[in-house]
Amino acid sequence: MQLTFEETGLKPEILKAIQEMGFETPTPIQEKMIPNILNSQEDVVALAQTGTGKTAAFGLPLVHLIDAESNTIQCLVLCPTRELCLQITNDLENFSKHVNRLKVVAVYGGASIENQITALKKGCQLVVGTPGRVHDLIRRGKLKINKIKWLVLDEADEMLSMGFKDELDAILEQAPYDRQTLLFSATMPDDIVATYTRNPTEVSVGKRNAGAENINHIYYVVHAKDRYLALKRIADIHPDIYGIVFCRTRQETKEIAEKLIADGYNADALHGDLSQAQRDQVMNRFRMNALQILVATDVAARGLDVNDLTHVINYNLPDDPEVYIHRSGRTGRAGRKGTSISIIHMRETGKIRDVEKKSGKKFTRKMIPDGQEICEKQLFHLVDRVEKIEVDHAQIDPYLEVIFKKLSWLSREELIKHFVSVEFNRFLSYYKDAPDLNVRAEEKREPRSRRNNTSFSRFYINLGSKHKLSAARLIGLINEQTDRSDIEIGKIEIMDKIAFFEADSRFDKDILRSFNKSVFFEGAPVLVEMSKPKPRLKEQKKDKEASFFRKSRSRRKERKRR
Repeated sequence: MQLTFEETGLKPEILKAIQEMGFETPTPIQEKMIPNILNSQEDVVALAQTGTGKTAAFGLPLVHLIDAESNTIQCLVLCPTRELCLQITNDLENFSKHVNRLKVVAVYGGASIENQITALKKGCQLVVGTPGRVHDLIRRGKLKINKIKWLVLDEADEMLSMGFKDELDAILEQAPYDRQTLLFSATMPDDIVATYTRNPTEVSVGKRNAGAENINHIYYVVHAKDRYLALKRIADIHPDIYGIVFCRTRQETKEIAEKLIADGYNADALHGDLSQAQRDQVMNRFRMNALQILVATDVAARGLDVNDLTHVINYNLPDDPEVYIHRSGRTGRAGRKGTSISIIHMRETGKIRDVEKKSGKKFTRKMIPDGQEICEKQLFHLVDRVEKIEVDHAQIDPYLEVIFKKLSWLSREELIKHFVSVEFNRFLSYYKDAPDLNVRAEEKREPRSRRNNTSFSRFYINLGSKHKLSAARLIGLINEQTDRSDIEIGKIEIMDKIAFFEADSRFDKDILRSFNKSVFFEGAPVLVEMSKPKPRLKEQKKDKEASFFRKSRSRRKERKRR
């Protein structure tokens, strides 16, 4: 029998706020976590998919436990992005609005630090912040966390992947040893658990590090040059799409969004180059369904909380399977069904297998729809809209006489054809003789170095399989550091501690410049240099023969000296 909020033992003031917010019964993670936090002081690792109510799972019991009569900071919540920080703060303020004197302060980058210092000086019991700004305020002596009783790390794995390990470690050094640490995330590697908790209790909803059950995972295989055309067809075959398109870099995000807008799609971009005001505007439009398609990077979308997404589209499959799990978890929330789509090329099929293994989900390969399929889908969608449209007779009836007179020369059949053609002609025109974008398994693949007469340079990198480097992760690292996805990569050779890769010679300077700074991979500093071209077989044979004769002459001379 499911637990009710009243049965959890929460204060009446909190129950009143819950009722006003429209909460009826706890979600599974809330049902497990609320009693746990209320009745235990042990560290907890809570694993649950995005959208399952994790903020309330820790926020409700903490608001209950905090002493509002004391102005001492008793709880610190750390999260990876300012959007998520503001979202958590808003939720906590709603939970505590009937609790007298309880104050929540948000501290995050991209906003005035002076205003945040002023808010801290006025006193509060609960601080929500991003690692960079929290660390800065602690160093300035403006934020004291030496008396906190609870430390919440929301999306701890994401904070580390974003490079906040040093800040996290420094913050935790200032926190009391006997604090209670609560880790919340959809995925949680064992090394993070071991580093930041002490003998924790694990609470999970569903399989550890697994995707949500009600998401359909599919992928399409196309040539890299056809990726954008495939994206358009996916959008066209789903006229009611309401989804996020995930891209690898900020530059790619901007380019794809601009193309979609120019092609008439209701789309916009969300990335790190936008100001806070611009980001808020885009996110609010998307939350209110004023946008159908949001093109975003993983980091920018972290603070976006939307429950009714129909699709998540991976324009580029992420290198880390856990990132895929996070992305796909944005659809199929609150019991709804969702679809996670990946657009890949032939060399990425191995990534699909990795994600399947990690998430325990089976992917289905589908064919990119052709022009006829899309036109039929759009036509019937239009007919359905016409059939279901609500007619305002008071507004329309006064014009009917003129309309009837204007269209009286058309038969019923001709009138329907004219009406449908108004919206439908552009699809017929665009998809007339549209090519097949699918890559067939039987297609012969030429080596990359022979395609399009591309000239390749050879590079050395000081990473190998012992550093967990794979071909997919190497390509991802190059794309990420150069902030572009159009550099063609040729042959890749990965050894234990080093690797070599070929890349389009036109981008030599871009690659070297991008790695000529502090770049780290799995904690190791990265060095990339130009390498000599790999010797051909005949040259290798000559070198071996020459080496053999040199050694033979050396041995003969040594015998003569003796």
